[in-house]
Amino acid sequence: MDMPFDPQQFPALQKDDVDLQKEIEAILTERAKGDPYGMNGDFAATISALPVGLRAMAATHWLDISLTLDSITWHFGNFGEPHLVALTEDGLRELGLDELALCFKEASELMLPILVERTEADDNLPDFLERKGVSELVDSLDRRAWDLDNPGSGKSLIYDAWIRYARQHPERVFGS
Repeated sequence: MDMPFDPQQFPALQKDDVDLQKEIEAILTERAKGDPYGMNGDFAATISALPVGLRAMAATHWLDISLTLDSITWHFGNFGEPHLVALTEDGLRELGLDELALCFKEASELMLPILVERTEADDNLPDFLERKGVSELVDSLDRRAWDLDNPGSGKSLIYDAWIRYARQHPERVFGS
């Protein structure tokens, strides 16, 4: 059970949503050091030491970028380190994004084994996925994730969850 908190203890909560997000991003920039693209697990190890809410935000930030620029399935081509994948799924659940977490899990179970088989000769990802016989499933997962991540013009399901979570559980974000 969460302990009641003194609003003065968390001055960031006095900010509007835009400035609260900027505050969280500044904390993440300072504390979530490392290369999230790396496969050595260092980034995941670094963010594992963060408070549970801040860790969830550090892990899900990269998924938000993937959903904006690419897709949930291609996310694993950039951020497929197993510990980071696990932290991202856990982070989605911690933030209350259970439906997106389920889609993420299904995408990881599909893509991670396939991407291990990919070689330099497989430079065209759509052709590679077609040869693997998973194009329709990939398209379906991508559409599902994009539909979930569409709360409104210019908004992000993940970043909106950060704000909601920080206001509900500031000790899990701004605590030690």
